[in-house]
Amino acid sequence: MSKLVLDQADGLRRLLAQTRTRVFAFASMGRGLGVTTVAMNLAAALAYQGREVLLLDEHGTEPGSVSAHWAVDPLGTLADVASRRLTLQGAASRVACGVYVLPAVPRTPAGSPDPRTLWEGDVILVDAALDGEGRLSALAQAADELVLVMQPHAASITATYAGIKRLHYAHALRQLRFLVNGVAEPGAAQQVAHNLAQAGSRYLAVSLQPAGCVRAETHACAAVRLGRTVVEAYPASPAAADFRRIADEMGQWPWRPGTSLAPLPAPGVQGMNTAEAC
Repeated sequence: MSKLVLDQADGLRRLLAQTRTRVFAFASMGRGLGVTTVAMNLAAALAYQGREVLLLDEHGTEPGSVSAHWAVDPLGTLADVASRRLTLQGAASRVACGVYVLPAVPRTPAGSPDPRTLWEGDVILVDAALDGEGRLSALAQAADELVLVMQPHAASITATYAGIKRLHYAHALRQLRFLVNGVAEPGAAQQVAHNLAQAGSRYLAVSLQPAGCVRAETHACAAVRLGRTVVEAYPASPAAADFRRIADEMGQWPWRPGTSLAPLPAPGVQGMNTAEAC
């Protein structure tokens, strides 16, 4: 199919959209791979670009959660907003960079609200928590894009591939994206991305699309101590530049067939210049 036809089809889906909000879910196959850090930094980068951003955290307010990192204490949860016990603005915490943070403990499909009906902003990010069998919650399944966060070492690559197999068979996923975090050698990360995409296509019939890579950040621990993201505290760092680049590209990711959501609108604030992609 020609690029012109693909662009026309993508444009038609945008015209038929019922909401402008786009939902991105982030998950990882194991702890310590930086998925929460990635979600927070991308949320901050999107907010600095003028987007209205809601970050839903399926880890609640436990240690290591978004709320714990940003040192905020939301008054409610997504369930409270869905039941109309609280408004979203009343339940969520708004952090300094402008992101709204709201816990969203995983629920059964029948009890999972569609966050698009509760949020009129541009973007919803979900810091997803997999269940004991490595499956997604109903909230994460309903996202427009699923992004798996991994690191460029053997254990993470193996766990990610095994997790993709589980997700494929559990949810009949045909497409997802992956982001390589903590990169020391960009060339090696690109090779990892290429090999994983090839394996997914050849052995699982799953389209695996790279979402980009983020360079290892020497100021990461300092940012955590400050209760901020690298994007907020160290905007000139290589990792911050990578997060801004990926945040900008997210709005250009083509829609998958069948999606009913609109693309990100033109930002009210021009995004910052970013360093060369890794």
